[in-house]
Amino acid sequence: MSIVIGYFIIISMVGFTLMGIDKKRAQKGQWRVPEIRFWTIGILGGGIGLYMGMKTYHHKTKHKTFIIGMPVVILINLLCYGYAVYLLK
Repeated sequence: MSIVIGYFIIISMVGFTLMGIDKKRAQKGQWRVPEIRFWTIGILGGGIGLYMGMKTYHHKTKHKTFIIGMPVVILINLLCYGYAVYLLK
């Protein structure tokens, strides 16, 4: 079970960091992180980290796909984590 929790923490940190990097690059007019990368990290379990990054960095907060989609991804993540924890008991 600790592997599941560790994975959750690491992938969430990756998502949070990626959101911050993209915000900084947007401000500097540099190359941006493709949106598909955010969604991939989210589907792989980093939805909470991405959402926290959105709120912390005020980034992607006007995009309807992120405003609506990220909470849906988080719900899917939580269901998957819950199922994984249940299986590992």
